Amino acid sequence: MAFLLYYPLVKPPTEVLHQALLYWDGIATVVPRAPSVYDIAVPEELKELRQRRLYVPLTFDQGSVDRLEEPHWPEGTPYSSPASRALQHELRRMASRPDRPRLPSPPEAFLYCSKISYWLNRELLSLGLAERQRNPFALAVPKEVQQLVIGTLARELAASSRDPYVPYTDRPQAHAHALEGPGENLRPAWELEFGRLLPVPAPGTPTADVLAFRDRHADERQRLMRALHRLLGELRRDYEHPADVLSQLRREVDQSVADYHAAARSTRMAWVTRSVTVTIALAAAAGSVVQPGLTWVLGAVGGYALNVSTREIRSLARARDEHDFSYLHRVTNMLT
Repeated sequence: MAFLLYYPLVKPPTEVLHQALLYWDGIATVVPRAPSVYDIAVPEELKELRQRRLYVPLTFDQGSVDRLEEPHWPEGTPYSSPASRALQHELRRMASRPDRPRLPSPPEAFLYCSKISYWLNRELLSLGLAERQRNPFALAVPKEVQQLVIGTLARELAASSRDPYVPYTDRPQAHAHALEGPGENLRPAWELEFGRLLPVPAPGTPTADVLAFRDRHADERQRLMRALHRLLGELRRDYEHPADVLSQLRREVDQSVADYHAAARSTRMAWVTRSVTVTIALAAAAGSVVQPGLTWVLGAVGGYALNVSTREIRSLARARDEHDFSYLHRVTNMLT
């Protein structure tokens, strides 16, 4: 499986944390490189999960908080990567809009200076999209700017890391920024809604109870995620025959979903389902097979219909061979 990479904030919402602990190997977030700022920004719960190897703090330099001295983009070559060029393009377009983002008073969002590179600090200030504050460790920015910067870079970080990370956010605008870019760099993708297959404990459930369920029902949750990741991988590769993919894997997915839901019902915890959309970049150009905006029902799994739509997303600088997924968590929920 993989670690869920939550963005744009350091601290994920509790429901996202619980989902990561149940359906992935754990959770990761992007943190400031400076150790003193890291200690302030990262809450104790995540530090404790790090001790159990269930939380990974990442930086934009090389993917590990343990090596803090390396810059992500050397000064003098700030736009050498496709991600940085796309980010520069979008920031300048944003700054030139008649309705350009304005910084409210008091500020509503911040970027830790050691979370991003020096050239990006300078670019934001020169475009008037950021302001220095009394806090020397952070820049005040509009929310739209924060979500653009972290959303764009998080997906590139997940793709370039030697370890498997899957971008995941609860901010639709950050999700859009992570996937969109200049038109010449776009590629086709599926969008699949499957949140009802992945129940999570209701709000207020202690994380200790979630960890206990994770350990007690490790076999059920691993079978479920292997089946769903296999489904997503096959949809990415065999994009011309999505219905055939579902037909071939339906029995495996149905059984794993049924076993996991039975395990969930056997506990005293209340469970809810939340909307989760996964965007699946196709492994090759699909030509006329994929038409942006096309929507249909792929089929039923575990008693739920899987709705599939198509869109175009920005290509990654270094796409991973085994997957190119991005997840969007929505706030709507339903008791199971």
